[in-house]
Amino acid sequence: MAVISLVELLITVVAVVPIILALLLLSSFSSRKRADGRRQPPSPLGLPLLGHLHLLGRLPHRALQSLAASHGPVMLLRLGRVPTVVASSAAAAEEAMKTRDLAFSGRPMLLMAQRLLYGGRDVGFAPYGEYWRQARRVCALHLLGPRRIASFRRVREQEVDALIARVRHEAAAGGAVNLSDLLICYSKAIISRAAFGDGDYGLDGDEGGEKLRRVFADFQELVLASPMREIAPWLGWVDTLTGLEGKTRRTFEALDGLLERVIADHRSRRSGGRQVLADGEVDDHRDFVDMLLDVDEMDKDAGLRLDTDNIKAIIMDIFAAGTDTSSTVLGWAMAELINHPHEMRKLQDEVRGAACAAGRVTEDHLDGMPYLKAVICETMRLHAPAALLIPRETTEDTELLGYHIPARTRVVINAWAIGRDPTAWERAEEFVPERFVDAPVDYSRVGQDFRFVPFGAGRRGCPGAGFAAPTMELALANMLYHFDWASMAHGGGRRQWTPLVDVSEVFGLSVRLKAPLMLVAKPWLG
Repeated sequence: MAVISLVELLITVVAVVPIILALLLLSSFSSRKRADGRRQPPSPLGLPLLGHLHLLGRLPHRALQSLAASHGPVMLLRLGRVPTVVASSAAAAEEAMKTRDLAFSGRPMLLMAQRLLYGGRDVGFAPYGEYWRQARRVCALHLLGPRRIASFRRVREQEVDALIARVRHEAAAGGAVNLSDLLICYSKAIISRAAFGDGDYGLDGDEGGEKLRRVFADFQELVLASPMREIAPWLGWVDTLTGLEGKTRRTFEALDGLLERVIADHRSRRSGGRQVLADGEVDDHRDFVDMLLDVDEMDKDAGLRLDTDNIKAIIMDIFAAGTDTSSTVLGWAMAELINHPHEMRKLQDEVRGAACAAGRVTEDHLDGMPYLKAVICETMRLHAPAALLIPRETTEDTELLGYHIPARTRVVINAWAIGRDPTAWERAEEFVPERFVDAPVDYSRVGQDFRFVPFGAGRRGCPGAGFAAPTMELALANMLYHFDWASMAHGGGRRQWTPLVDVSEVFGLSVRLKAPLMLVAKPWLG
């Protein structure tokens, strides 16, 4: 029986292998040809049913960069049943986000974003249309405009002082400082106070806010996840088996309950007559929830109405984007500076020279620190906070670098690969802040240089870039002003250069350091 079974198995394998190969070839061929003869982007060889999913691995931004090196800056992938165009060059990004911006301004109906963001009632993931235009205008004008950003200066400076005090406390204990955790606390505190005010909001039984931090971390991990039921509906049961369904439900319920309490509290304590802001005027005591609750009065001519779910979705957008971006960029900046001592000393000389008389760095000093801005630009070039920008979807048949792109095609822009493109940057893989001193870029204004798109560009560019800029600059400047830093790891006296901080990555809503950033902080006495 065993011999017969083995023979039968061999016969089956011999019969099946040619069929699989034929399907592979057919998959590859069908992804390239069109009946109307229009030119379609090149595509790697794919697998039946899965398409090119197996090629992405754990670090999709790097895998897509490697594929682009072989197949070109515009390529077509099939991610399960979803046709996806990947753009990996500045020219492709400029055409998609500027020249043909309207045609590329849609958003695909991502299952997890729909479930976590109230059916697309936010701004970042909302489909292109009138609601999105009005909601984005509210965010850009009333929540994240220059005067509103300036109104939170006191919050930023207080939270930077708290960050420095935490570093000083941990340093005094004699061990390493877990800077990754402290930076997450810092960025969350600023976003929380801007969004909710100074109220003490948290989850039930959450001492120290650790439970809330974990829930927000789960949200950021889940919102861009790709459930099996979205890729291959017949495998939807896998999401239940892996626990994804349960985790998504628990995360949504926890955050939804928190936001319900916050909004209910704001409504109950608002005094009788609502204070409506005249155009251009700013009330420093009003937080994002207050502003959104007043949208009906401020925007009655535009006809925009925001119900409770709309407000919750927009606030969740701000939390996800603002917290992850700032803490991730600051972590990468410190890691790169530790690994490049010359650049570290140069930046510390600038910061301490500009703020020495004041004894601390304030926002008044930031415009006199060009090298600080260059370091942050170079950090985001090498480590784009959103390595793959939120997927777009074409709203009509269009073209990209001469290739035909049908309507309702998903489009992914690999900002990480664009920032490291050797045809666009000299010494593309090296940390060289001086390149942005010689040719400065104001990263708070999106779409200035399409070789550098950490916040996207065009209609779908991030409206919060201006909010992130002083948050990151003030924290980095003060950390370098008050402390001299070193890594727990060192070269052991060897003469050859070795990285002092492990810069291994983990992919998520942002690409962050895989290991916590454990550093030694020695207070600077001036």
